[in-house]
Amino acid sequence: MKKIELHLHLEGAAPPDFIRALAKEKRADLSGVFDARGHYAYADFPGFLRCYEAATSVITGPRDYARLLACVLERCAEEGVIYAELFVSPEFCGGADLSAWQDHLAAMTEVADAARAQGIDSRGIVTAIRHFGADRARQTARCAAETAGGWITGFGMGGAEQVGRATDYAWSFDCAAEAGLGLTCHAGEWGGPASVRDALDLGCTRIGHGVQAIEDPALVRDLARRGVTLEVCPGSNIALGVYPSWEAHPIARLADAGVRVTVSTDDPPFFHTTMRGEYDRLASTFGWGDTEFRQINLWATDAAFCDAPTRERLRKEFA
Repeated sequence: MKKIELHLHLEGAAPPDFIRALAKEKRADLSGVFDARGHYAYADFPGFLRCYEAATSVITGPRDYARLLACVLERCAEEGVIYAELFVSPEFCGGADLSAWQDHLAAMTEVADAARAQGIDSRGIVTAIRHFGADRARQTARCAAETAGGWITGFGMGGAEQVGRATDYAWSFDCAAEAGLGLTCHAGEWGGPASVRDALDLGCTRIGHGVQAIEDPALVRDLARRGVTLEVCPGSNIALGVYPSWEAHPIARLADAGVRVTVSTDDPPFFHTTMRGEYDRLASTFGWGDTEFRQINLWATDAAFCDAPTRERLRKEFA
């Protein structure tokens, strides 16, 4: 089945063998990053963050990011993904310096253009890092605004939901919106329903994760009424302990309540998941089949931060 993925972190999608190869080239010590089988090694959420930061520290410079994007898009295509949106931050591409970001972006855009010709389309979502603070987020937003258009079509915020409130970053979201970028924000993964409401106050039409909205029936009704789309990553939520099992995950209850849900992998090699794996577990756990999967892909098409011709082409794939 063809698939659309809206929530994929570029660095977080780096396969372990890619990271090991970069580390070898740079003679970097990544002791403790991998387990005996060569997978990323961590025991809990703080451990995941440490592992993530150590592993991705070897990705530096435009050439590395171009190579990474090529690798990730190839893996996406192998999973049947025909369109993907990737979170990428100027913070990690030159320290949020505009000139350095433009160099990184040029290298990634060249790769994205080549991949599109081979059947896997993509867009970039410039991402502020919440726990870096509001001032740093402004720098990221300026980078987003100056490079809006082409491959860059969205703006969002990731990082630790427990730091401040999303509304503390309103200036950055307003800046991005004025530049014509679509808005999304990580919320409702760790911050509860209140964090989802804060993201809505920023003008977001999509919420990264958003699954804890299920705890507030009024919020669920509001999401359904507004047509807000949730970028749900079930395998990620379960791997990090947000929910104890697939059976306990609320994606089906949210969909049944009329909320637009989509399916993505977040940081797939860290959570030992794939898009095919996500679909398989949804099918076996909730009995989802062609009808449900077609619907979530149509919702993803409607929510994608892309131009009208691209949206129309994607809709035809699921007609």
